[in-house]
Amino acid sequence: MKKVVLLALAVVASASFCTVDAKKKKKEEVKAEEPVVVPVELKNGSDSVSYAAGMSVTNGLAAFLKQQHGVDSATMAIFIKSFEEVINAGDSPEAKAKAAGVDIANQLRSRMLPGIKNEFTDSPDSIISTLFYRGFIDAMKQDTTHFKQQVAENYFRQKQEVDKKAKEEKLYGPNRDAGIQFLKENAAKDGVITTASGLQYKVLVKGEGEVPQKTDKVLVNYEGRLVDGTVFDASAKHGDKPASFRADQVIKGWTEALTMMPVGSKWQLYIPQELAYGERNMGNIKPYSTLIFDVELVGIDKPKTAEPAKPAVSAKPATKKTAKK
Repeated sequence: MKKVVLLALAVVASASFCTVDAKKKKKEEVKAEEPVVVPVELKNGSDSVSYAAGMSVTNGLAAFLKQQHGVDSATMAIFIKSFEEVINAGDSPEAKAKAAGVDIANQLRSRMLPGIKNEFTDSPDSIISTLFYRGFIDAMKQDTTHFKQQVAENYFRQKQEVDKKAKEEKLYGPNRDAGIQFLKENAAKDGVITTASGLQYKVLVKGEGEVPQKTDKVLVNYEGRLVDGTVFDASAKHGDKPASFRADQVIKGWTEALTMMPVGSKWQLYIPQELAYGERNMGNIKPYSTLIFDVELVGIDKPKTAEPAKPAVSAKPATKKTAKK
């Protein structure tokens, strides 16, 4: 019985020594892996200015890394290690390829993919990140299992167009239809005139002045509203003087109206979306919006023509008197 106990104690002791020995070896291995930091010696002016230049270019870098890449004090060591790997690798083809892979991956992830995802938001399709990256990688491997390069490009462009129209219909179709209904009802009102282009206007004050040409610079007071009555802009918001611009440098509905209005006129314009901003999103003005404007044509700002220069007055030449014979 004693022998068995002693044997058991010996096994336990042996195992303990093995565990301690293993821990020591593990600590030694970990310690050996720690990089050796070589002290910097600045022996001359070139050494000092080079070192100082390296430090100076990091001014603001920590804040940039945190803001743009999410690198903070907890992950700074990883950034430094990666930086050293790239620097120490030199200009070998392998190092360049690795750096290019990291750069392109970051651009795809932070810029291109979010833009494409946003483009397909609220459309019948959506972009799945993992399959987007897989398609990218397979294309670089020239793997044509699912698509050939040109077929993939054509398919993607086609889906872009189809989904864009579906998205616009979903988001802005009701806005367009509200404008069409408004113009239809408005056209039947007293005093409203509809032109061949679809522009509608009503004369509030009849002017007797000159009618501007397209290239004339006009002076106008105005207020712009949506069909629901929301005011989105007015000349009064930009100062106490009339707005000034060329008649052909505004939306089509304005240009058409201004080139029919005598100076001194005040008209109310009802502009269909195709003569306004169409599919463009202008902030307060959603795509396909019908617009209403009260426009007062104050004057035409014509450049002053210089008066012709008067000829210089010259002294009369002296006349010679001839003696009488």
